[in-house]
Amino acid sequence: MCMHDEAVTHYIDMIDQTTLGHRFIKKDFGVTPRVGWQIDPFGHSAVQAYLLGVEIGFDSLFFGRIDYQDRAKRKNEKSLEVVWQASKSFGSSAQIFAGAFPENYEPPPGGFYFEVNDPSPVVQDDINLFDYNVQERVDDFVSAAVSQANITRTNHIMWTMGTDFKYQYAHSWFRQMDKLIHYVNMDGRVNALYSTPSIYTDAKHATNEHWPVKTGDFFPYADRANGYWTGYFASRPALKRYVRMMSGYYLAARQLEFYNGRSNTGPNTDSLADSLAIAQHHDAVTGTEKQHVANDYAKRLSIGYTEAEKLVASSLACLVESASHTGCQRSTTKFQQCPLLNISYCPASEVDLSQGRNLIVVVYNALGWARDDVIQFPVFNENVIVHDSEKREIVSQIIPIADAFVGLRNSHVNAYLGRSPVETPKYWLAFTVSVPPFGFSTYSISSAKRAGAHSSKSSVYTFRSEKSAVEVGQGNLKLTFSADKIKHANYVNSRSSVKESVEQTFSFYAGYNGTGNDKDPQNSGAYIFRPNGTFPINPESQVPLTVMRGPVLDEVHQHVNQWIYQITRLYKGREHVEVEFIVGPIPIEDGIGKEVATQITTTMETNKTFYTDSNGRDLIKRIRDYRTDWDLEVNQPFAGNYYPINLGIYIQDDKKEFSVLVDRALGGSSLVDGQIELMLHRRLLLDDSRGVAEALNETVCVLDQCKGLTIQGKYYYRIDPIGEGAKWRRSFGQEIYSPLLLAFSEEDGDKWMNSHVTTFSGFDSSYILPDNVAVITLQELDDGKVLLRLAHLYEMGEDKDLSVMTSVELQKLFPKKKIGKAAEMSLSANQERAEMEKKRLVWKTEGSSRKQAVLRGGPVDPAKLVVELAPMEIRTFVIDFDHQFHHVFAA
Repeated sequence: MCMHDEAVTHYIDMIDQTTLGHRFIKKDFGVTPRVGWQIDPFGHSAVQAYLLGVEIGFDSLFFGRIDYQDRAKRKNEKSLEVVWQASKSFGSSAQIFAGAFPENYEPPPGGFYFEVNDPSPVVQDDINLFDYNVQERVDDFVSAAVSQANITRTNHIMWTMGTDFKYQYAHSWFRQMDKLIHYVNMDGRVNALYSTPSIYTDAKHATNEHWPVKTGDFFPYADRANGYWTGYFASRPALKRYVRMMSGYYLAARQLEFYNGRSNTGPNTDSLADSLAIAQHHDAVTGTEKQHVANDYAKRLSIGYTEAEKLVASSLACLVESASHTGCQRSTTKFQQCPLLNISYCPASEVDLSQGRNLIVVVYNALGWARDDVIQFPVFNENVIVHDSEKREIVSQIIPIADAFVGLRNSHVNAYLGRSPVETPKYWLAFTVSVPPFGFSTYSISSAKRAGAHSSKSSVYTFRSEKSAVEVGQGNLKLTFSADKIKHANYVNSRSSVKESVEQTFSFYAGYNGTGNDKDPQNSGAYIFRPNGTFPINPESQVPLTVMRGPVLDEVHQHVNQWIYQITRLYKGREHVEVEFIVGPIPIEDGIGKEVATQITTTMETNKTFYTDSNGRDLIKRIRDYRTDWDLEVNQPFAGNYYPINLGIYIQDDKKEFSVLVDRALGGSSLVDGQIELMLHRRLLLDDSRGVAEALNETVCVLDQCKGLTIQGKYYYRIDPIGEGAKWRRSFGQEIYSPLLLAFSEEDGDKWMNSHVTTFSGFDSSYILPDNVAVITLQELDDGKVLLRLAHLYEMGEDKDLSVMTSVELQKLFPKKKIGKAAEMSLSANQERAEMEKKRLVWKTEGSSRKQAVLRGGPVDPAKLVVELAPMEIRTFVIDFDHQFHHVFAA
């Protein structure tokens, strides 16, 4: 649907938006695209090349932007065009012909811009006029062609005739190009023709040339010495979080749409699909658009969410009532959801339970594994009790809502809804839920009637003394903070015997503002990260630690300064640390834009090396101040070492690996050995001259009073013995992407558990997915068929137990239906996979011709319907069910 970004997009979103576009083109025009045209994204990812290239049937991929140092070297070596082998797991079996343009996406130098007001001389071919210039213009053309031919292999070159905002009057272009082609071909030195990228690809392939091989990716991208396009990895962090939340919600909503039966007339997930697709654009989720355009993307997402929310509520109502066999036309259950739970606002849970009313919470799990997790939501009443679907009382905890969150809630509810909340709840209620795969469990919250039967109140301690130390954590993992060094904690996991000192700090980079001794006036802005000094953010006074403990979780609250608040949280039975932060409004009264980062520092010796994900999928090795493809001249030691992060980042030494996972796309690095840095928020006062023509200065306005944007978010960290971190990164990464979906209802008395279905799983009751597989798509298409994608979550060699061939029994995923046919498709589901493989061009490469052994799942036996998945493999199926078995969901 759009030319998506490649740095801050999640691979599931890239697949979904490409599928939407490709199926539209197939349906309306009968065309199957075979060339990728990613000419404007600001750097290029490994996942784009092998997954959104090879796996959707592309023979080639063309782009405009690569690092200026890389481009200079490639021109010398004639290696702007390569065969890109971007996957470590698939090697040469997933290679694509890739071409970078010599000068971004522009016509060649020499005066070939033909918009009405462009200064390039037109071809004047009337011999009676003084400015007749045919030979001159032909010579210009031939000179430019020969110049490009000297940096290009084979005798075919591509001219990209146009750039941004051109062809507003197309006639002026085509009139000149018609003349140039005519006279240049009469001249005979070069042959010029109108072409397409696929014609060009076939011409290149036909030459039988051996091409240089490219591995890895094209990040980070700089277009000049101080122009590193690494700021956008973190620009507009609230929009980035909204896109990620909607992405996970869309995945769950499509599952529920399938279980309930799709309605083409609505409500359905189509509007959310459209708005999420366009939000992947390289000037959308990137944060590199004007403010009113960012508002429009958010508005579209909100409209899509509102419709999907209705669908989710009606599907869940249908599923909880299916015991009564009345079908879903007359479901009476009304479910509410809480999209503003991140700012502690949930009207559905903020209800009075004193008159014998019960709050019902249905918890849906979109993952293919059974899941135990903690949920929490605001409540008014501290004397409450929680029961599961078997009517057993379960352990729960009441946690006071911190003042920082109350302020956030009240101002933002007003900003979003145009009204202030009537009352503010004082507490969070937290408890552990157990939910089956692709299914739900039900919990009931009521007022505690008898003494002793109620949620445990958190014990709250405030530590001011300089000598006291405080330990939190109730399972294998414990953190010990010392009150005199509030940035420091000792991390000890008694199960894995991992011990490490962890220091967590904040700092800001001052945005360069075009002044100073440097002759280059490049500013920091929406695209560009150009710091003018880095400054630690120290607590403004001896800040006390507030510690909250209880049977479900422990929290340590730190008021770092007036605009940074942080909670470090450990859950009973989990072995990772959750850090929740509130950052903003970033102060700009001193006239300096600021880019706020957090650092987590350990004693590990990591030798300049760290690993970041490619679009949430493959993990790529990074080395500080180093590039694999050329000798890097370091001009920006901070900005030039920043990389995009969608899933996480990790470092390792010979004993341990330290992983940090994130809740949205952002930028990060390891600028110091043993340390991981994440950029959390940016507020800048000047434009960076790359096309936005606006400063990145986001504000939120309430009652005509505007303040800088505040963001709230989370990251998670864990330290494992060397070689054991992948399990947590992959499995918990799925949990971050697909949070549990909560739906609330109320009832009088406690009849719900007897009159409704209280637990449900879409899978066969005895079946869960293997630990290394996720269902990344389950979607009923508008023709009644079902789109299913299965993804292996591990790379080759990533984990000793889970980087292996695995299998999924398709029929077990659909116990109430009979699969008639499961056709394996290309990744974008616009052609059968076998047909795609038959058409694929095979490219020759320089150097070793030895083929590496590559693991791939075998064909699917239509009788057994078992799908094999090799490491990193994603397989896509369109499934036809026997319709006599269709939609029978009796309890």
